[in-house]
Amino acid sequence: MYDVAVIGYGPVGMVTAALLGQAGHDVVVLERYPTLYNLPRAAIFDDETMRTFDRLGISRDLLPTLHVQRNYEWRNGAGELLIEHDFAAVGGQGWAEWYMMYQPYLEDTLDGLVRGLGNVEIRMDSRVDGLRSTPHGVDIQVEGSDTAVSARYVVACDGGNSFTRTWLGVGQEDYGFSEPWMVCDFRLTGPTDIPKARQVCDPKQPVSIISLGPRHHRFSFMLDSADSFPVEREPDRVWARVAGHVGRSQAELVRVATYTFRSLVAERWRSDRVLLAGDAAHQMPPFLGQGMCSGIRDAQNIAFKLDAVLRGADDALLDTYQSEREPHVRAIIAKGIELGRVQTMRDPVAAAERDTRLIALREADGRPEKMRFPGLGPGLHDESPQAGHLMPQGRVESHGAEGLFDEVLGRGFVLLVDGRAGASLDASTTEAAARLGVAVHHLTDRRLTTEGITDVGGVYGRWFDETGRTAVLWRPDFYILGTVGVLLDVPALLTTLASAVEPVQAPATAGEGIRP
Repeated sequence: MYDVAVIGYGPVGMVTAALLGQAGHDVVVLERYPTLYNLPRAAIFDDETMRTFDRLGISRDLLPTLHVQRNYEWRNGAGELLIEHDFAAVGGQGWAEWYMMYQPYLEDTLDGLVRGLGNVEIRMDSRVDGLRSTPHGVDIQVEGSDTAVSARYVVACDGGNSFTRTWLGVGQEDYGFSEPWMVCDFRLTGPTDIPKARQVCDPKQPVSIISLGPRHHRFSFMLDSADSFPVEREPDRVWARVAGHVGRSQAELVRVATYTFRSLVAERWRSDRVLLAGDAAHQMPPFLGQGMCSGIRDAQNIAFKLDAVLRGADDALLDTYQSEREPHVRAIIAKGIELGRVQTMRDPVAAAERDTRLIALREADGRPEKMRFPGLGPGLHDESPQAGHLMPQGRVESHGAEGLFDEVLGRGFVLLVDGRAGASLDASTTEAAARLGVAVHHLTDRRLTTEGITDVGGVYGRWFDETGRTAVLWRPDFYILGTVGVLLDVPALLTTLASAVEPVQAPATAGEGIRP
């Protein structure tokens, strides 16, 4: 019996398998297609996602394939700037806030990582056509096989048309935003001046223009009806549409596809030992570039909790997955729909009113907008200030080696103490943290004193100054479990963690079953 079966081998399934495999668990991946998809779908990811890729050990391999984008424009049909989003070259997670990518390169890199893990088995051309609850796990039936695949838990990353979600009888809430688009991807063969990240809010023809990294580009055109796609997809018509930006001597047309942008959230993301992740759990419009990012956040959230459960923690911990992630997802969907309605307005009169309003707002403010996402919903964190939000990452130095915190000091549960006034944890609290696998570091005079580690640039010192907290405990997915104002409260913080992740006496057992 495997510890975990991952259904689906796109980026979310790959990251899930890699995280659990690196944690030491036996994983099987079941992918319905015989090969990798090998065509671009997602185009963008953020600094939080790059921090995950760095945790997996692939960030340096990815960097040459990426384009760092500093702004995102929304212009009307006349070219006037309506909205501008600004992205930092180094964001709060220690990486650029916006990367543009060609998804096949990412999948090749992730695939190489996963295949290098001896405890992860990948089964391509394995279409799942049934699941059955057992006393100790789940039996997964693969089409054409007489033998079921058995696993203690299943993570279904099988996309928007998820077989698993359908099999479980899980319904979806539809936000009602559904638009047909034609997506045209190009490989660049010569120099161009194509906009890197622009939404053209023209009521005559809404267009999205997005870089897919240094060598590829995407143009997306809203269609009046999906029925027009067979005609509009003809190469000559596509080249005519993009002629103002790129010609046949500068690029090759890689593919033309039609997508209906949707906004859906599954009613439940867990059914006993089966968890839904990525598009199987939620789908969102692409205007914020957060679809794949949200799925990878799911993978991070699931992985460290499932790791604890597989080591004996109460599997009620898995109930915090949806409660934490769903409010975050819904907020992104709502913002994406808001921007999508700006983009897809077809009434010329209403569009003119929109333009006047947005231009006035921008001129009154005078600064580009920053994208801000909420923290987690209720779950594995307390109610202290900053709890449930991302912990920033800065650069540190140790014995001549300088890099980001995760690279130099390691990953996992981390307790950082502000000891600049001489405060430090007592031996018993430090030992309690160690028993839980929590790494403890002290900040003193802008130095992390454990083995002389310097807080380069003062990111952590500034964080303590701004929040007024004395210690912070963050999780393997980089979200803060809790903070304290005085060190005497650290044991209570560790107790919160222990109650969730420490092994229980009785092993977890299957509940009412996974059949609807």
